[in-house]
Amino acid sequence: MAKTQLNVRVDEDTARAARERALERGMSVNRYIEELVRQDTGEVGHTFVEAAADFMKQYETVFAEEFGEEHEGRRGQH
Repeated sequence: MAKTQLNVRVDEDTARAARERALERGMSVNRYIEELVRQDTGEVGHTFVEAAADFMKQYETVFAEEFGEEHEGRRGQH
């Protein structure tokens, strides 16, 4: 999806809260705001799937190292 720049003005308390919440969630302020708007417009399920996909991409090698060989061995047993 193409990105469009949107400039908004908020008071300093709101800006600080947005930065803190984004940091707590390990995401950029842009991504945090995007997710809030999606939730407000009813795209919560889509947002969850995107977040899960991002998580899996980020930790794919960890899962492969931890469960890869075990999983491969179990496939033949089912």
